[in-house]
Amino acid sequence: MRSSTYRLMSSRDYVDTINTEENSALLQNGMWQESTKPSLKRSFLHVLVATISSFLFGYHLGVVNEPLESISSDLGFNGNTLAEGLVVSTCLGGAFVGSLLSGWVVDGIGRRRAFQLCALPMIIGASISAISKRIQGMLLGRLLVGVGMGLGPPVAALYVTEISPAHVRGTYGGFIQIATCLGLTGALVVGIPVKEVAGWWRVCFWVSTIPAALLALAMMFCAESPHWLFKQGRTAEAETEFEKLLGQSHVNSAMMELSKSDIGADTDTVRLSELIYGRHFRVVFIGSTLFALQQLSGINAVFYFSSTVFRSAGVPSNVANVFIGIANFTGSIIAMALMDKVGRKMLLFSSFLGMALSMGLQVAATSIYVPKSGTLPLSVGGMLLFVLTFAVGAGPVPGLLLPEIFPSQIRAKAMAFCMSVHWVINFLVGLLFLHLLEHMGPQLLYSMFCTFCLIAAAFVKRNVIETKGKTLQEIEIALLQEYR
Repeated sequence: MRSSTYRLMSSRDYVDTINTEENSALLQNGMWQESTKPSLKRSFLHVLVATISSFLFGYHLGVVNEPLESISSDLGFNGNTLAEGLVVSTCLGGAFVGSLLSGWVVDGIGRRRAFQLCALPMIIGASISAISKRIQGMLLGRLLVGVGMGLGPPVAALYVTEISPAHVRGTYGGFIQIATCLGLTGALVVGIPVKEVAGWWRVCFWVSTIPAALLALAMMFCAESPHWLFKQGRTAEAETEFEKLLGQSHVNSAMMELSKSDIGADTDTVRLSELIYGRHFRVVFIGSTLFALQQLSGINAVFYFSSTVFRSAGVPSNVANVFIGIANFTGSIIAMALMDKVGRKMLLFSSFLGMALSMGLQVAATSIYVPKSGTLPLSVGGMLLFVLTFAVGAGPVPGLLLPEIFPSQIRAKAMAFCMSVHWVINFLVGLLFLHLLEHMGPQLLYSMFCTFCLIAAAFVKRNVIETKGKTLQEIEIALLQEYR
């Protein structure tokens, strides 16, 4: 541990001191030596706890999928597609509010306390939904859960990005998608008895309070982000957390990397105008567009209403949901294995192309020129391939890539802005999908989704940079210049 003389220094004074000492030591050795990579055992548990929020995110996305008919019947709005859409999308409206505030929350109270804060409305909201007797109670509960969901994803993306060693940052980012996938699958599995057991949908909501409480408790023992601590001028605490995450031998090099960028700047000086049309517009535009195209691809329409779609194709919803969960999980595993090998850009580009092909199969399944015997394999196969290819790139990559490309000064607030765009589009898709399906028909609607996937692939090809294997400071210094 460093001498106590550093403990009262500002981050900028610390930077000057550590750079002088380290450079002198390295020059005396006659060469710049590359240190061994830090052990993954130290940071893995912290990442694992953080991904509980992603599990909850996935669980609440899928929790009303199978029970939606039972909920509508018990609460008296059966057959009202607009009310059913509200049960789904009110949660997303709350998420918009939570994500909009997340940047100021995580910069104000830190990443660790932000996790605990996002767990609270999830516990309260799920409890309200579980005991509700009318649709108003259900909507209130879903709204509160949504606020927690809105806080969770940007905090998880920031936290995992900031505490992960550079050589496994992509792999650790893949855990976020796997946890989301497991949450979705868990919601589908928990919902299986809903048609046989009266009121089982209430149990589905109660179950979600357990991981939310676990997140709030376990985060008490996790490390705070050294990046956030350093921005607060708490350099000694940042060192302590780096030691906890990387090991004592890597503290100096980690602090040197932290000092390379303007990470000690006062984040309160960042104005919304700088994100929308100021000097940071380019990276924020790329991030917002990626999240918008991710949702316009139609993925959450698949997750929210897969039971309805598969039943129309003659496939039992329980069977369909299991296969969707398997496809999602398989794609997430592939993404985690390839993220730090193939790179973010190639995965993202290939994913959107695969999703366009999958939606093309869905369009073909609705064509009058396809024999009836071919409709089922095209429809079901296309949807499963769509989920698989989404999970390989379009699902996990944006949430990992954006904290990497955003300069440290705006990272939290830019993530909040981009996630807000994500939730607006998500809300509209959840609210209008069934209505559009009824009035436009599946062929035209799926053609629109296919077109958005192709637009997304072209956008990635033109605008996205590769970040694999680079530290956050290397990305900020060497790569982001072309965006400014």
